Amino acid sequence: MPPAHALPSSHRPLIPEKALIMSGYGINSEMETREALLRAGMDAEIVHINDLIAGCERLADYRLLVFPGGFSYGDDTGAGNAYANRLRNNLWDDLLEFLDGDNLVLGICNGFQILANLGLIPAFDQSYARDIALMPNRSGRLECRFVTIRPAADTIWTHGIVKLWCPVSHGEGNLSCSAETLQQIRKHRQIAFTYCRDDLSPAGGEYPFNPNGSVEDIAGLTSKDGKVLGMMPHPERAMEFTSLYDWSLLREQMRRRGERIPEESLNMAIFKNIVRYFA
Repeated sequence: MPPAHALPSSHRPLIPEKALIMSGYGINSEMETREALLRAGMDAEIVHINDLIAGCERLADYRLLVFPGGFSYGDDTGAGNAYANRLRNNLWDDLLEFLDGDNLVLGICNGFQILANLGLIPAFDQSYARDIALMPNRSGRLECRFVTIRPAADTIWTHGIVKLWCPVSHGEGNLSCSAETLQQIRKHRQIAFTYCRDDLSPAGGEYPFNPNGSVEDIAGLTSKDGKVLGMMPHPERAMEFTSLYDWSLLREQMRRRGERIPEESLNMAIFKNIVRYFA
């Protein structure tokens, strides 16, 4: 059992389904991701990729697979590329079996890059071709800031969400693809989140609202069947209300309106939607 401080404030019991959070060289957001899932009501274990390859753990024992953020293998051969190759060369059959089940896969930041390199997004068919790329940011530098994103479709992941305000921390988040691929993505309504302005109007590719230059302001994308989500922003890095960049201003505004001050941020909604799906 997780320590008491990691449980949701309501102390609701954890659902029996469990998440596997991938770890490995250069991954650095696994602990925050586990904490977010625990608070939402889902148990989670952090497992090193080498332990899966060695057979110490089995992917089949879990219902949610998470690739968290970081800079796996230093991104020396391209963001997320080495980690994706290690998966494809050693765990591909296990991964395909997992995808065939009623399971979910989430990739955040570097995890999104891993999913793109594996072809698990947009995954128009089971050939898992690499149809998209997350290119260097248009600014030419690492972008570390808060961004506003909004759902572009009602999915497993986005249900009930109006907007999220998440940190980004990446140097290669500029989603690029061919015109044909973009047409298919639109056709199958696979855009999960887009970057927007504070008033929820489109970013229109304008910096810093769109921090990387991603085509059509895409911040998150699903597979065709909707069971896999990749997103560049980090909801797990701003779980608390006090994690938000302007929390003190928001607190004062809520006090003057007589509203209750929340303990957690809106970003927890994604993790609660995961728990809701399995529950």
